[in-house]
Amino acid sequence: MPPSARGHRGVRRVDGVRADWRRRPIVLVGLMGSGKTTVGKRLAAKLRWPFVDADAEIEVAAQMPISEIFARFGESHFRDGERRVIGRLMEGGHKIIATGGGAFVDAETRALILNEGTAIWLDAAIETLAARVSKRNHRPLLIGKDPKQVLGELMELRAPCYRQAPIHIISADGPHEETVNAILHALIGRDSKAV
Repeated sequence: MPPSARGHRGVRRVDGVRADWRRRPIVLVGLMGSGKTTVGKRLAAKLRWPFVDADAEIEVAAQMPISEIFARFGESHFRDGERRVIGRLMEGGHKIIATGGGAFVDAETRALILNEGTAIWLDAAIETLAARVSKRNHRPLLIGKDPKQVLGELMELRAPCYRQAPIHIISADGPHEETVNAILHALIGRDSKAV
């Protein structure tokens, strides 16, 4: 493991982080419930960068909730719109972007994020994810299903894509500040107080 990834709680792997990461978007990827929005907002506050939630931007562009897009048009239509919105969000330099759980699985979207930004995989145990997503019932892929089973299946399918992110952070139970600090440590190799 590279020196910058050693000895800090929550950092699994860091490689390929560009020297100019401060001029590029930081894009948080991972399964639903991994904390992309909550952690993203806190990370943006620490860095004093703008924060955008790709799912919220998709809903604004479509003028309907994501659950309705899925129900009316299907997942393929949703992914096409998601790709266009993320492409637009990637423009304009530094910001924190929280993506939907399936965004990084799309090959074109993933290539765009890897080429133009810094992808960070927020990873968590299935039990942790299930507990988090059970608090809200707006996720189309979980409606009427067992969250643990669905999340386990999704992780098996999506993990090979998520692993392509140059930074892998464990989003464990505990204060979100720990996850934010692990991200900052991975990026700058020291405690967040240096930001």
